[in-house]
Amino acid sequence: MKKTLIPLAIFLVLVVFLAIGLTRDPHEVPSPLINKPAPAFTAPRLHAVNQPFSAKDMLGQVWLLNTWASWCVACRQEHPVLMELAKTRALPIVGLNYKDQDADGLKWLARFGNPYDTTVTDKDGRIGIDYGVYGVPESFLIDKAGVIRYKQIGPVTEEALQDKILPLARELQK
Repeated sequence: MKKTLIPLAIFLVLVVFLAIGLTRDPHEVPSPLINKPAPAFTAPRLHAVNQPFSAKDMLGQVWLLNTWASWCVACRQEHPVLMELAKTRALPIVGLNYKDQDADGLKWLARFGNPYDTTVTDKDGRIGIDYGVYGVPESFLIDKAGVIRYKQIGPVTEEALQDKILPLARELQK
């Protein structure tokens, strides 16, 4: 009798885990870096490789780190939203050109416009790995003390910008 109850108990546990999993949003992957210091990095700027940029340069400001690449289809989808955000000057945007060739990134920005206050290169993807990037685009809202407060997985949409990113940025800027 006990031997027949063990498989039934295992089955019921699996059903509970499956039921819990089905209630979760697959687009929401919790980042272990939320409310933790953003990984430090220094990288060459895309437009001026002899002038390195460091995340420390942004201390005292609330800013958005946006990972993108010229080969990324979804990056093209979010680009008009970033262009509009840049016009408002609501917060600085730093681009992280992820696993891309400099010439391709420069050509892409020349063609579609440049919303970034500065863009750095991450040719080998090490900075992206430190930030836990699953794929591009991903964006990180970082506070004045250099702490990651929000992670946008996938393209920044107008809804995400208006409902999550900008309200949180305004709160953090106080």
